[in-house]
Amino acid sequence: MNRRPDIETAVRAAAPHALLATLRTMLADAYGALAVELHLADYGLRVLKRLDRPDGEEEPLSLHNSAEGRAFGSQEPREQQVRHGDAVDHYLPVTVRGERLGILTVRLPAERSTPEMVGELTHVADLLGHEILVAERDTDVYQRARRTTRLTLAAEMQWQLLPARACTAAEFAIGAQLEPAYSIHGDNFDWAADGDTLTLAVTNGMGEGIQASLLTNLAVNALRNARRAGIGIADQAALADQALYDQHRGASHVSTLLLRFELATGRVGVVDAGSPQLWIQRGRTVRRMELDAQLPLGMFEESQYTVQEFHVEPGDRLLLLSDGVYEAVSPAGEAYGERALARSIQSTRLLPAATVPRAILGELSEYRVTETLDDALVVCLDWFGRQDDDAG
Repeated sequence: MNRRPDIETAVRAAAPHALLATLRTMLADAYGALAVELHLADYGLRVLKRLDRPDGEEEPLSLHNSAEGRAFGSQEPREQQVRHGDAVDHYLPVTVRGERLGILTVRLPAERSTPEMVGELTHVADLLGHEILVAERDTDVYQRARRTTRLTLAAEMQWQLLPARACTAAEFAIGAQLEPAYSIHGDNFDWAADGDTLTLAVTNGMGEGIQASLLTNLAVNALRNARRAGIGIADQAALADQALYDQHRGASHVSTLLLRFELATGRVGVVDAGSPQLWIQRGRTVRRMELDAQLPLGMFEESQYTVQEFHVEPGDRLLLLSDGVYEAVSPAGEAYGERALARSIQSTRLLPAATVPRAILGELSEYRVTETLDDALVVCLDWFGRQDDDAG
């Protein structure tokens, strides 16, 4: 008998901090589950951390060398026979609209491990993901569990400002990542979509630490305020520019790249106001898009901005990159953006958008060899376009 409605009711009614405990009880009663665990991806997207692990009890799981990590990477349910026992562990991705949160592990008796059961558990994992996002408004349990070390205050401010690290829709898929994840300060990304448009922004506040984070916070919220008033991206930039200038009188500025996509046509408007770069991969060709450079936000009073236009085609991949990526240098002194960046984009062409930023940042780390405190941001957007039957 399908017990999913009962499980949904119980989980939705659970206290925000008690989602997993409630789910354990319900899955044991409904399906005979022998164990239920939740592992969440850390901020750096390197490990999976068990939600209710007592401190020091076990090490985080690798995203690359564990059964849970392989399920996380493939985004497909996986299973594994328990050693020396008549049971099966089922690893189920916990994902919300493309945002990969973690893995739900459910251990079932072997006789209950059927394809139908896996289908029901997959829906349960989806439910859990949605409930975690709602619960995070009222508890720190899930955000604490994602940390392998303490965030700096500036990084705390930046992560709270972000929409998510991935998003999927019929027309596009987005993935994004910031490094160093636990001490980021000035780089940021933002997006919002409705039935007709997608707006995407990358910002980079000048300076370091809390100063850069405060500056970026003001810029992002000014852009959101204008966007939510239904204003176009040129005026969004102008209003954010004025807010920054009013506050800092030109002493501080924010580099910004703003894009607005028409979902039905693939027409894109862009405002290039500073250092972030835009690259495009079309087929096997990778190139930087040359845009009309305009003033960063907040540099001068009442700056005016204009929109440049281009079109994307189904199959195109766009990369938005901060200067911490393309200006990073190798031990020999060659900037990453000269040749290595194009090779990195090519080498990740078969990966889904959600995993591309982390892969590129990993290659960047190997390229520069030494550690750096510079912010590095990668946003990847895959454009699918709108099918004819969706356009009516």
